[in-house]
Formats: sequence, C-alpha cells, structure tokens
Amino acid sequence: MSEAVPADRAGAILRRALRESPELRAGLAVTVSMAMVVAAGKLVIPIAIQQILDRGVTGPDGLRPGFVVGACAAAAVALVLIAIANRATYLRLVRAAENTLYALRTRVFDHVHRLSLSTHTESKRGVLVSRVTSDIETIAQFAQWGAISWVVNLTVIVCVLVVLAVYSWQIALIVMVVFAPVAPLLRWVQRHQIRAYDEVRTSVGETLTEISEAVMGAPVIRAYGVEGRTRRRLHRAIARQYRSQMRAAWYFALMFPVADVFGAVALGSVIGIGAWWGPEWGLDQGGLVACVFLTSLILQPIGEIGEVLDQTQTAVAGWRKVLDLLDEPIEVVEPDPGVDLPGGALDVVIDDVCFEYEPGDPVLSSVTLTIAAGTNVAIVGETGSGKSTLAKLVCRLADPTTGSIRVGGVDLRDVAPASRVAAIRMVPQDGFLFDGTVADNIMLGSANGGATSQDAEKAIAALGLDWWVDRLALGLDTPTGERGEALSVGERQLVALARAQLADPGLLILDEATSAVDPETERALSDALLRLAAGRTTISVAHRLSTAEAADLVVVFDAGRIVEVGSHAELVEAGGVYSRLYASWVGNTRAA
Repeated sequence: MSEAVPADRAGAILRRALRESPELRAGLAVTVSMAMVVAAGKLVIPIAIQQILDRGVTGPDGLRPGFVVGACAAAAVALVLIAIANRATYLRLVRAAENTLYALRTRVFDHVHRLSLSTHTESKRGVLVSRVTSDIETIAQFAQWGAISWVVNLTVIVCVLVVLAVYSWQIALIVMVVFAPVAPLLRWVQRHQIRAYDEVRTSVGETLTEISEAVMGAPVIRAYGVEGRTRRRLHRAIARQYRSQMRAAWYFALMFPVADVFGAVALGSVIGIGAWWGPEWGLDQGGLVACVFLTSLILQPIGEIGEVLDQTQTAVAGWRKVLDLLDEPIEVVEPDPGVDLPGGALDVVIDDVCFEYEPGDPVLSSVTLTIAAGTNVAIVGETGSGKSTLAKLVCRLADPTTGSIRVGGVDLRDVAPASRVAAIRMVPQDGFLFDGTVADNIMLGSANGGATSQDAEKAIAALGLDWWVDRLALGLDTPTGERGEALSVGERQLVALARAQLADPGLLILDEATSAVDPETERALSDALLRLAAGRTTISVAHRLSTAEAADLVVVFDAGRIVEVGSHAELVEAGGVYSRLYASWVGNTRAA
C-alpha cells in the first residue's frame, strides 16, 4: 500500500498530471477564457439592477420606461450569449475529459501488459483493475467539472470583490474580512482530506480484488461450501472502504455549514452596515441593492469550493495511484527496430542464465543449455524448481537477471517484437480462452490479425481434430464463454493447440498441455501435439513423465539448476534425480 499524499505534493501531482495528459491541455487556454467570460457574466444581473434603480427609477429624471426596457433587453441578450458560451464551454470540457480518459486508460492498459512478471505476481488483479477503471474515472469527473469550476468560482469571487470596491471599498473590505477565516480552514481541510481520499482509492482497489476473486471463484466457493468465509472477507473489504469514505465525507460535510454561516454573516453585515453608513460613503439605494445582490452572488462559489475541493482531492488521490503505476519500470525493453528471426525450426542457446523475481531470492541459477533446431525437449522437476520460469524467459515475458538467451542465433533482447511473437509461441497449461467462438479464439494465433475462419479450419484439420469440431453443437461457431468456461479443460487445450498451429511458430513452448484431462482427451491431445511439434523446436514443461518418455532430450531441474540432461532411457539408467522422479511417477500410476 502506498503512503498518503502529503498536502504540499497535491499541486505537484496536478502539474505532472497535466504534463502527462496532453489531451487535457489541448485548447485549455480557450476553454479557460470562455469560462472566465461565463463567470464575469454572472455580474450582469446585479449591475443591471443598480443601473435600473439609479438611472431608470430613482434618478433625477424620475421613472424612465425606455431606459428600463432597454437595460432589461440588454441584460437578456447578455444572458443568452452567456448561456451559449456556458454550453460551449461544457462541451469542450466533456470532449477534453473523454479524450483524456481514452488516452490515459489505453496508456495504462499498455503499461500494465508490459510490466515485469514480478509486478504481476505481487499485484492483486483488483488493484490493477482499479487503477484502470475507478481511479481514472475520478480524473475524468474532475476534468469535466472540478478543474473549470475552480476557474469560474475564483473569477466570480474576484470580479464580485472588484465591483463591490467600485461601489464602495468599505463594503468590499467588510466582505473580505468576514470571509478571511475560510482560507485557512480550507487549507486545514485540504491537508486532512487528501490523506483520507488516498485511503479511499486504496480501499477501492482492495474491494475490487475481493469482488474479482469471489466472482471468478464462485464454482469453487460453492463446491467447498466456503460462502460464509468468502462473504466475511468481502464484507470486511467493503467495511474498510465504507470507513474510509466516511472519513473523507466528514471533511466534505464540514464545508457546507461553514459556508452557510459565513455567508449569512457577510450578507447581514452588508445590509446592516450599508443601510447605516452607506449614504455617508456615497452609496445610494441602487448601489446598496447591487452590493446585497453581489454579496449573495459570492455565496454560491464559496459554498461550491468545498465540493470542488472534495472532487479535487479525490482526483489527486486517483491521479497519484495512476502515476505510481506508470512509474513502475518496464524491465523488458523492446528493441527499435530489432532483428527478425529466421524461418523454420529455431535453435535455442541458454548461456549462464540467472533470474530473480525479487533481489536476493534466485529462482534460476547458472542455467546453461543448448537445444538444436527441431529437437523435442522435455523439462522436468519438482514443483518450484524453475521449469515454468525458464519457459517464460524463452518467450521473453521477462529478461534474465544475468546471462543471455539466443534463439535462431539472435539474442532475444535484440529480436523485433513482431518477429518474436510470430516465431515463438507458448501454450499455457490453463488454455486461456476469450469470450467468443471457437473460431475466434483459434484466429487469435495470427500474428498480424489477418486470419480467417478458413485458416481456423485448416489448423483443426492439420492437427486431426475434425472429429472433435464435428461433435460441437455449432462447430467452429460454438461459443466458448468467458474464459472458455463453456468448454471442458481438455477442449480449451485443443483450441489453444489449434491457435498455436495457425501461428506456425519455429519454437513452440508447451506448459504440459495434457495435464488434468480425461484419458480420451489426453489421447487426442497427445496426437495433436505430435502433429503440432513436427518440423518445429518444442520445449515442453512436463508435469507428467509420459511427456518426457516421448522427448528427444530430457532436462531435469532441481532448486533452480539443471542437474541432469539426457534421453529418457539414459536418465532412468543413471539412477539420479530423474530416475527417482520416474520411479515415483510409475508407482503412483500403477497404484491409481
């Protein structure tokens, strides 16, 4: 959890936020100028009343109907023009806010997808979702109204005081003295409110995390009967958010009665003192009425300042969270333009690779391995030995802490991103699918996004899976559901393999595609894997040693190091780590 934003940093955060959001700055000067015109236009009515009273009703010439009608008509025209300007200003603000929202969300999404594996491992999904959704939404709300409201309200206050001083500097001084305590009070509220809203944004992220887990894990929660425990965790998160919201609201609520009290005192002072001493100060009847109207006019912006301050603090807290996320370093820096990989099967050379998710906690240590092009390699080892981490490094989901990985004779750090994505594909164990049809998910394998349903059919045919598609209710048009939940685990893996086949990579990385499936599906997957691996270099993270039995080369990991390399028969005969793993696997299989 990040620490609260110090009050003196709020301005710095807003300034940096403006620098980071050019869409918000576009046309800002024109928008602010229009807003100031709108604010100054609020003075039309008090000034018109004063002119009508002093020059059209009680002036030396008595009642002047023509002047009264003319003044009213001029005021009406001015108000219509101001209303048009007000609408145009609002539309400009909304457009700028939506452009900012679009650009900032897109940028944050892109940044999240480029963050290191360790960041994704440490961060809760709901926190990242909160950064992209609710935190940015607070910024958009501020951009639509809060930012310009500061300009309008401060302009109204300044203009009112200037016009009051023109009528009577004594009245203007009285109003300023009465409202003087509001400034330090606002400063005090700002210090406490910014901390409160920083806690609110943090608690929102925690709540979204709990909601995400509760929704996505609903089948497991119901199956194990842990609804009560899940509900209690969710209620605790919601309660924390409620408490933080109430703390922030306490300061917000303080400003309403304060503004009312000071407003009443100011209005009473102007009426009483103006009526008593006004004539001595040269303040006639029209001027006094105008001063009363002007003083009442200043009450709304002062009252709104509390609300604007509240929204500003929310936006600053949200912006701080977003900026902190954008400050997370991108560890995998893509080359520009980079080198293209050669076509066909690719060789892999791993040279003295070490990797740490966290400094001082090595996951891989001095890993050195050479894989010839076209070789079928199985990586085996106990859970946590570093198998999957090495697979992710070969895909360049992260870079080695030290050492290098060369694919097709090129250091992965020098490979052009598009070429790497086209030539190296990973099929994860969970076979993640997106909401859509089977064909849609297979076509995602196309590196350039130009695949068609015919390409999906060819991929299915190449893997010998036509029989499976024929069994589906709508064939390739069968909906997969969110996260592929309309299909079985094995069926999701079949789709993932077809996706990889369509991509036609030179290096294929499989995170044990045959685990956790029924025997029939396993046979189908095994046959599809043999077809998929043909003519390619294949690295399989093997959880079942039946995969290792069929491999050309077996690499055994233990505690982040390679301890054995050889064929299945050689390693079984050697009587080392692999032999013990194999004996344990055979014993468990037979016992089953």
